Amino acid sequence: MAEEKNQELSESQRILVSVAWPYVNGPFHAGHISGVYLPADIFARFQRAKGRDVLMVSGSDCHGTPITIRAEQEGVTPLDIVERYHTSILGTLDALGIEFDLFTKTLTDNHYAVTQDIFLKLLEKDFIYKEVMTGSYSETQGRFLPDRYVEGTCPFCSNPKARGDQCDNCGNQLDPVQLGNPHSKEDGSPVTFRETEHFFLDLGKLQPALEEWINSRDRSYWRDNTIAYTKNWLERGLHGRAITRDLEWGVPVPVDNPAFKDKRIYVWFDAVIGYLSASIEWAKRTGQPDAWKHWWSLDESGQSPARSYYFLAKDNITFHTIIWPAMLLGYGGLALPYDVPAAEFLNLEGEKMSTSQNWALWMPDIQERYQPDQLRYYLTAIAPETRDSNWTWADFVSRINNELVGTYGNLVNRVLTNVYKNYDGQVPAPGELDESSKALLVTRDETFARISEMLEGVHLRDALKEALSLASAANKYLDEKAPWKVIKTDREAAGTTFWVALQVINTLKVLTYPFLPFAAEKLHSYLGFEGGDGTTESYSGQEKQGVIAVRPTAKWAIEEVPAGQALRQPQILFNKLDEKVAEEEKERLLASRKS
Repeated sequence: MAEEKNQELSESQRILVSVAWPYVNGPFHAGHISGVYLPADIFARFQRAKGRDVLMVSGSDCHGTPITIRAEQEGVTPLDIVERYHTSILGTLDALGIEFDLFTKTLTDNHYAVTQDIFLKLLEKDFIYKEVMTGSYSETQGRFLPDRYVEGTCPFCSNPKARGDQCDNCGNQLDPVQLGNPHSKEDGSPVTFRETEHFFLDLGKLQPALEEWINSRDRSYWRDNTIAYTKNWLERGLHGRAITRDLEWGVPVPVDNPAFKDKRIYVWFDAVIGYLSASIEWAKRTGQPDAWKHWWSLDESGQSPARSYYFLAKDNITFHTIIWPAMLLGYGGLALPYDVPAAEFLNLEGEKMSTSQNWALWMPDIQERYQPDQLRYYLTAIAPETRDSNWTWADFVSRINNELVGTYGNLVNRVLTNVYKNYDGQVPAPGELDESSKALLVTRDETFARISEMLEGVHLRDALKEALSLASAANKYLDEKAPWKVIKTDREAAGTTFWVALQVINTLKVLTYPFLPFAAEKLHSYLGFEGGDGTTESYSGQEKQGVIAVRPTAKWAIEEVPAGQALRQPQILFNKLDEKVAEEEKERLLASRKS
């Protein structure tokens, strides 16, 4: 069963990119994008460019209590909230070029059917049992409350604002009975506890199989936070966890028992099933109903046909390294996660983002004011891959102007502009390469190899940094060669320098394609290529009922820009930002907090 970390992936290897399902109780903020959705898109773009068969799925989690809370606050139905913010989320994905094979909803008949099938199979195999539990009950409202409607003091860190299901301060999963001073989040009234019968997932019975799976595989490539959260849960010992609740909104419990008529499958159970149900839905939509098995069904030897990567935030780790794998093991015959590259949190101007205090960067707002690649660049450059990171507007302006514009954009602009102007819009033919020219091309080749390895390991932030280092090396080479001066006395020597620079730029186009797809599209065209990078057609994330059609991708290879190829007149790739932007944005942010 051993699976080696460094086992070479074949070019035909299938890759499943499973992306955490967002609650549709509000728009995306920058933390969602930087930690989860953008990394998944970057990784998927790279894998597609490598020629691998990639399936990337997710969708709107429509059953969470945050949705019902918002609906009650606004006096509308949960479905109204779902439709509003599902549309908003699709708009953000579209604006930023984040491409899914399918971005669906947990409200589909398909998802209900798959969820109920897994429930019944686990029940049949005695991995689900019934038990009377203590439920949170509001005397003033005369009903049981969902865990997120309960608030109190965390038993682990003493946070007085812990929720009934989780403490956002320390990240521990909770039950309402563990809270000190439990009260209703809605009206502040005390919460009492009453007995109510529910179904439980027997995690204790599944723990031996789960530990065998984890211990039999090389997990050294998992991030430290992923390993730490997983080990802590296993060391404490797994216990039964309720998978139904006294709710009116959610997947019905598929049993012939009047006592469960008004109960629903709890959201944490059905949400992780979404990766499988979305894959099945994608296969049906594409007219090949069994195609999902290429990523999910184990072969006769029990091996997975694909590597599955799960992108999520650190507060979601245990659901993807403990609970979902346990469910898959109990069900049988389905592929387990290969890697769970969980992200830490993105803070804002030194403070933790808070939707309740309106301290967040809402994507529908900022995506209208900045180029998508500007946002993609900065959100990757500060990505919270291994520790919490921090967005500041001053740093945003500085990095865009000095790195994206000053380093990469300037390199592209000065080379293409000079060549287009001085060589009749064609790539000049090179003469014999001197040592510095050869050295730069070696640096290019070595950088390409390093970035490829980094992207395979989901070290995206470091990969982007390497690409900028190559652009810096090319700028230094040009500064030393000064071909715009040499051309006055030695046209061939200048042309050779420009030819070398064009080769590096063409490689940078490929290396930055996963990060900066809009700029890669333009640059591909400026270099005189027709199609091939697959980024020439626009698409709408709101068409086909949530299907986001993935375009063909660039080829992940070092290829030559041939001498004599006709260039297209270049334009500026990235806009430089006015220094006043930082203060203006910070003032806007502070004003929104007060309102």
